[in-house]
Amino acid sequence: MQKQTSRKALQWTILEVLKWTADYFSSHGIDNPRLTAEILLAETLGIDRVGLYVRFDQPLSESERTQFRAMVKRRVSREPVAYIVGRKDFWKIALEVTPDVLIPRPETEILVAAALEMMPENRKTPLRVLDMGTGSGAIVISLAHSMPGPFYAASDISVAALHVAARNAAVNSVADRIFFFVSSWFASISKTFSFDMILSNPPYIPSTDVGRLAPEIANYEPALALDGDADGLRDISILVSESHGFLVPGGMLMMEIGHDQKDAVERMVEKNLDWADLFFKKDYAGHHRVAVLKRSARELPGT
Repeated sequence: MQKQTSRKALQWTILEVLKWTADYFSSHGIDNPRLTAEILLAETLGIDRVGLYVRFDQPLSESERTQFRAMVKRRVSREPVAYIVGRKDFWKIALEVTPDVLIPRPETEILVAAALEMMPENRKTPLRVLDMGTGSGAIVISLAHSMPGPFYAASDISVAALHVAARNAAVNSVADRIFFFVSSWFASISKTFSFDMILSNPPYIPSTDVGRLAPEIANYEPALALDGDADGLRDISILVSESHGFLVPGGMLMMEIGHDQKDAVERMVEKNLDWADLFFKKDYAGHHRVAVLKRSARELPGT
């Protein structure tokens, strides 16, 4: 009897592992320690989080413990959970994420929702939509999944990011609806082709602030997708000053911006006759997160 009790005490069951790992994460300052432990252990065992509690007294095998310990070590090193498990839920889809792409945020769902709201449903010709700096493809794939009618194109300066986006499009069964191409903003696009809608989540963090972000971001996510130069406005300025040349009259530019960049965007737009209207959409925290610019419906001199 004593021998059986000792053997049982040595077994690491699912519940015991969760309790120990949550405490360990908490002692190392990891956010949401219990949830993080559940996500990583569920990934290790190939089950969902509910399954952890259905099988709470199931012991882990040696190979499972080894795999789980490796994940815990990565998380304590502040590697994001999304990179550890290799995916992130966004909108109504699941996306592969790697260190080549930014991890999609809930704030970017505001941009997707705003774009869908602005898309007319009954058009005689397909709407033409361009997602610039697509990264994982979160925006354009979400749109193609929710609204299959338009012609979608998506660009990025990173070839590695485009490979991730293309895989995500294939997994989510929208690969035939999206044309992916390499471009540094508008450098590879002919002005003979115009769009009804241009969307972007550009880099908008000031350079000096990037290193001050949480280690999960500063040490792991691609600086190319974060750093917006000294004031954070470099790429936003490019989009405001150049995208009208690639939009049909009345077309829209919609972009995610920093929580404190509303006034700066207004200053960029106020003296630009190419834009007829500007308004903002707020995020879940009440910040002006998405800027919506509408191109003038008339052709201006010289266009």
